[in-house]
Amino acid sequence: MLEDGLRVLFCGINPGLWSAATGHHFARPGNRFWPVLHASGFTPRQLAPHEERELPAYGLGITNVVQRASARADELDPGEYRAGGRELERKVAAHRPRWVAVVGVTAYRTAFGEPRARIGLQQRTLGGAHLWVLPNPSGLNAHWSLAAMAEEFGRLREAAEVTG
Repeated sequence: MLEDGLRVLFCGINPGLWSAATGHHFARPGNRFWPVLHASGFTPRQLAPHEERELPAYGLGITNVVQRASARADELDPGEYRAGGRELERKVAAHRPRWVAVVGVTAYRTAFGEPRARIGLQQRTLGGAHLWVLPNPSGLNAHWSLAAMAEEFGRLREAAEVTG
């Protein structure tokens, strides 16, 4: 779901096995991406993973840092993250979204060599786009509640509305 000129491009870590099997991002039951996307005001209703093709109508897109599917993100090696980060930067430069939101701070740190990065707005840009790091909505990331994630996603939404 990567089209030219999107308002926000969400970038997951990599497809989980469930997502790879279904062909849809954040498809595993219990993943909170779709509920958080709605709760933060990005979409007027909660979309299901199979409805991801509706995202461009809202100025949104979705991709991954690493394209290889795995059961868990910790199965990926640092070289895969770095290569994926370089490829993501090329995609962003070609498609020109205004914002890129990497969903997972550990993945962002590894892919872009930013070991001290925190959740939120980043000082650097990526392929000409503003950059925001969001919490990973996986059910394994239990220390982020749905409400807290929706609040952080909402901060990105507000920033994207201000900058166009």
